[in-house]
Amino acid sequence: MKKAILYEKFDNGIIRCKLCAHYCKIKVNRIGICGVKQNIDGELYSLNYGKVEGLALDPIEKKPFYHFIPGQQVLSFGLPGCNFRCSNCQNSYLSQHIKQYVKTFEKIDTISPELIIQSAIQHDIKGIAYTYSEPIIFFEYAYDIIKICRKEKETRHLKQMFISNGYFSRELRDLIIAENLLDAVNIDLKFMNDRKYRRITGGTLSHVLDNIEAFANSDIHLEIINLVIPGENDNDEDFNLLADFLSSVDKNIPLHFSRFFPHYKMSDRNPTPVERLLKAKETALNYGMKYVYLGNINIEGASNTYCPQCGTLLIERRGYNTRFHDIIIKNEAYSCKKCNTKINFIG
Repeated sequence: MKKAILYEKFDNGIIRCKLCAHYCKIKVNRIGICGVKQNIDGELYSLNYGKVEGLALDPIEKKPFYHFIPGQQVLSFGLPGCNFRCSNCQNSYLSQHIKQYVKTFEKIDTISPELIIQSAIQHDIKGIAYTYSEPIIFFEYAYDIIKICRKEKETRHLKQMFISNGYFSRELRDLIIAENLLDAVNIDLKFMNDRKYRRITGGTLSHVLDNIEAFANSDIHLEIINLVIPGENDNDEDFNLLADFLSSVDKNIPLHFSRFFPHYKMSDRNPTPVERLLKAKETALNYGMKYVYLGNINIEGASNTYCPQCGTLLIERRGYNTRFHDIIIKNEAYSCKKCNTKINFIG
């Protein structure tokens, strides 16, 4: 347990948490929506600090990041809790279970930021991915890791990345951008319908869209993922709305459409039909999006990167295996070998 950051105190002991866009007002001895921020005698504490779960070495493509340090491995982990309650959650034990069983924290060993960093050094990896659950709600822990990494010469090179639902508060987003805390963010843009956002996740669409625009206009690399769920966001109108919005922000943003499989409270649904995924990709390309991928599905070429100018195969992906083809890498900048078009990659 550690004192939280970004919160406001009121005279009656109530605290407003400013980490995420819920802006929870938390009474004394109560806990916020995320299940991990508690008002203890008028101060806000992070209950999950250092309670690391799922520590693993992963290919960067698994996050998924396709245009950020491609072909490299990163250290991945999450912490219990979440500010959403997604009906289709793939990590419900980690994100949701803790909200009903707060005592679970006591059974998880606490790992210091220094141990995480030491593990990254020992395995000689390229970066640290805060993932599996929502990194916004364990920001205090991520913040300490990032600050240490930025300070020490041995770890300054480590890339820092969030895989997030995008529900940042304005204050947290501005802090991240102002202090250059992250190198990359992958945001899950779940729906283009606010009622569905509220019903299925507990959040609102507008905050996510605002954050996408803000990160797209920053120096932080941004990729977007959309899980295509039958009966919820798999019709032509959904695809048009999403592609229209993203293309208006930046056509160079890598966009991942991912296939849904039955899980958690949506175990009665069918997997996403292949033709719907293909339609999603076709729609995004028609709106001018330059890099569109399909995930969770075995379709030849669906994960490959092609030059948006001449169509040359640049990077071939089979599973999480990455093979470079006609692409030039110079000073961490990428370009097509055939036509010299600059490609939106970060090395």
